[in-house]
Amino acid sequence: MKSLSFFGVGALVAGSLVAASAPALADGKVVLYSAHQSAIIEAMVPLFEAATGIDAEVIKAGSGDTIRRALAEKDNPQADVIWSIGAEQLQANNEILEEYTPKDVDKINPAFLVGDKWLPYTGIVMVFVANTNLLAEGEIPQSWTDLANADLKGKVSSARADKSGSSYMQLATVLNIYGDTGWDVYGDIFDNFALSESSSAVPRFVNDGEASIGITLEDNALRFVEGGGPVTIVYPADGTTAAPDGIALVKNGPNPDNGKAFIDWALSLEAQTFLVKEMGRRSIRTDVPSSDALPSFDDIKVVPYDIGWAAENREIFVEKWTDLMVSR
Repeated sequence: MKSLSFFGVGALVAGSLVAASAPALADGKVVLYSAHQSAIIEAMVPLFEAATGIDAEVIKAGSGDTIRRALAEKDNPQADVIWSIGAEQLQANNEILEEYTPKDVDKINPAFLVGDKWLPYTGIVMVFVANTNLLAEGEIPQSWTDLANADLKGKVSSARADKSGSSYMQLATVLNIYGDTGWDVYGDIFDNFALSESSSAVPRFVNDGEASIGITLEDNALRFVEGGGPVTIVYPADGTTAAPDGIALVKNGPNPDNGKAFIDWALSLEAQTFLVKEMGRRSIRTDVPSSDALPSFDDIKVVPYDIGWAAENREIFVEKWTDLMVSR
């Protein structure tokens, strides 16, 4: 991996995973804008480079900052691919995307093909992660409404919905489940929030005892469970969202052929199997089963989630979220 930079930080991080050698299939580079966790980027980019011979330059930021940067560059695009950001962001800004049909499109579960000019990348599930040293079994919230319990004041870790695609989906999930009373329910939960600038930091704060419980992605939480931390995963009894995050080709990007090659690789059997087995993600392919460490969807209350609705209302919902933050 040639470079991995963070908006506002400019850190250079080298990939440490040694990939199996493979004959070079192409040359040049591909520029990827991504909200992926650093650990996943560092693991996957060397595999891609070894498999294709293409160098990958990764610019990492939250979903909101990623799409804002791409929008600012729309007259002179600098990225080839937007990789793993909130699907609502891609849907709402699809004018900067180029439609692309990947090589293995027939292997993608049709239930995930819900986007306009963007493709599903992995299946993500919203969960709670609780610290079992700080909360006894009977004290661990089991529903979204439980997160509003008075004794959790300042103890619920959450990323900012104006910065994080996953946090925005969590907000939209509550509004989706509770309808007319959704903002009241979310507002009560918000009163207990300890806000983080980064969604990936949420399970770490909980694992380290800086928060009692957090709202996060399933794979983020699973990483700390499998690492032996004092944490457990909760699937909300009143419902949760299982939806794809997205990957997309940037319109008029500088290296379009290499961008297409990256998308083909990211959705390939090999890459998707790696994401499931090593990173705890759920595949969008029909021929890649979920990890044995994760429950079946049959055992989780999953509520239908309309990405078009979430995308169309994002500006309104984020404005209301900001009002909540200011008023509290």
